[in-house]
Amino acid sequence: QVSLVESGGGLVQPGGSLTLSCVASGGIFSITIMRWYRQAPGKQRELVGSITGDGVTDYVDSVKGRFTISRDNAKRTVYLQMNNLNLEDTGVYYCQDAVRGFWGQGTQVTVSS
Repeated sequence: QVSLVESGGGLVQPGGSLTLSCVASGGIFSITIMRWYRQAPGKQRELVGSITGDGVTDYVDSVKGRFTISRDNAKRTVYLQMNNLNLEDTGVYYCQDAVRGFWGQGTQVTVSS
């Protein structure tokens, strides 16, 4: 059984930054692909980006150049560094173990002036 716990969400002004964390327990974390998703109010959950076990990343076009995914396998943690946030980045952010399909409970990010 894999458990994922996100943290780091909050209220930030447009143009601000925020870093989310996702701590995994169970499973072999170092080899699993991890993904970040987000779900805006009234919209479907969408993929933000992913990172392989050895650190190769990929991002949706809307966040390229602003968001960075990284991981620390020793800490069993994946991060989502978000810079230059805008109103459209508001939503609940989830991490996912892409191999086993487990999800975290999500953390709310609100971008507002």
